[in-house]
Amino acid sequence: MTTTGPLAPFEWLDAPEGEGELDSIFTIACIRGLTPAEIALRFSRGADAGQTLDFAALNERSGDFLVSTDGGEGGGHVGILQVGEWCVVIEPNGWMCTLHEVLLRLSQGCEVVTATRHDYAEHSFAYAVDGTVVMEYNLFSPYERSGADPDRLNAHMRDLGMALEEPEDDDGDYEKAVAQGFALVSEVSGVPLTSGILDRPMLVTPFVSPLKREVPNDGS
Repeated sequence: MTTTGPLAPFEWLDAPEGEGELDSIFTIACIRGLTPAEIALRFSRGADAGQTLDFAALNERSGDFLVSTDGGEGGGHVGILQVGEWCVVIEPNGWMCTLHEVLLRLSQGCEVVTATRHDYAEHSFAYAVDGTVVMEYNLFSPYERSGADPDRLNAHMRDLGMALEEPEDDDGDYEKAVAQGFALVSEVSGVPLTSGILDRPMLVTPFVSPLKREVPNDGS
């Protein structure tokens, strides 16, 4: 697929399976209001403040975790880097950052905007602030938004060409849906999600599964 206009910078996130840097299952989140170390502790539930590594090392750890767990818990690791007043979180092979129950905890005292590409399940977007999921939707169905304020981002969505009302003929523009979802993350955060973010050092930490209900050491 070749995109044009405002979606062109996000084409690398919708590369065919096996061709893109992040492949066909991954999540990118932008978080404002926490430092990278604080985010690492939140993902690891207080167990790990993170280690500075490159994307190749993150991808290797994620791949090893994926194999050892048969894929049921995603990649089990995230990489975190600072971009202006936001932090970018890269979750290879995973989808946990857009799960509703994860966002309730992850967004406490901060702002989170995130999107997942998952070619074998659902592509999804979510925006959460201070423990409340403001808006979330399946990337193929921008007209089926839910959350505390599902219309909060409508202006951005219209600018990106999304259909906010269900098409009568069910002829959705599915080929652009993934690029539109990550473009919306960029619109809300102001962070340019170019492939160059993968070239920067990042703080890598394990992502404790939301299925584990123990109380984290950091109290988050």
